[in-house]
Amino acid sequence: MKVHLEEIISVAGSSLNILVNPNLSDFFFWHFHPEYELVLIEGTNGNRHVGEHNSTFQNRDLVFIGANIPHLNFDYGVKGYYEKIVLHLKPDFLKSAFSAIPELGAIQGLFEKSQHGVSFGGATMDQVGQRLKKLPDLNEFDRLMEVLQIFQILAHAPDQNLLHAHPVQNPHGKREKKRLNQIYQFIDANYQRKITLSEVADLSNLTKEAFCRYFKKMTKLTFTAFVNHYRIDVAKKLLQQGNQITETCFQCGFESISYFNRVFKNTTGTNPMAFKMEYLSPS
Repeated sequence: MKVHLEEIISVAGSSLNILVNPNLSDFFFWHFHPEYELVLIEGTNGNRHVGEHNSTFQNRDLVFIGANIPHLNFDYGVKGYYEKIVLHLKPDFLKSAFSAIPELGAIQGLFEKSQHGVSFGGATMDQVGQRLKKLPDLNEFDRLMEVLQIFQILAHAPDQNLLHAHPVQNPHGKREKKRLNQIYQFIDANYQRKITLSEVADLSNLTKEAFCRYFKKMTKLTFTAFVNHYRIDVAKKLLQQGNQITETCFQCGFESISYFNRVFKNTTGTNPMAFKMEYLSPS
């Protein structure tokens, strides 16, 4: 399992991409991408973490996220059945049309608001949810027309809520992307042992203090918290495969069972034994 910055692979000849039930509940996927994202999740409670905004949602959520805004997958840590549809739109989606077609003015305004992150209330979710679910079954032209209709509805929705008072500034230039990818690859290659702050700071050509500030700014997490989330993701996979708890603990780079148990429970809401028993017990 790799921790990485997400690259959206678009279907050839299409300006949008649709993901139906991409199950990432076992993954802490703090990521960003240049594409706009509209995400609908239903049938569960969860965490809405977009940029600096962090809140919970009950039963369902619908959020429009602008380009390059860091966000966590909405199904992280979710248990049981749920439905999720994610619509990605290319960064230049409709941009030339906005200036040439005045009828798209309301949608243009919504795309500008997306840099704040926009959530929607239940009435709009009722109206838009069914339309989103039909998109995978439509041909490319009809799908585009339906997407325009969906965004027209969203643009005029009275239950919009901006997640940030000001547009989220993207701190991720090419240089930062390269540096972060280097750090992520280092974590992936070395999570099974103790990783010191000095060595990862040296890797980034920063002092320890500067690295801590940089990493927190870029990921919204401390380096220790990020590595622990990554290790717990690996641990969950190993436990699901039937591995012993002690073996899993040390294989994932934790230095004591007590610390592993504490981090696991703080991250997942349950202890390793209960997690393993729940997953492996016959239904």
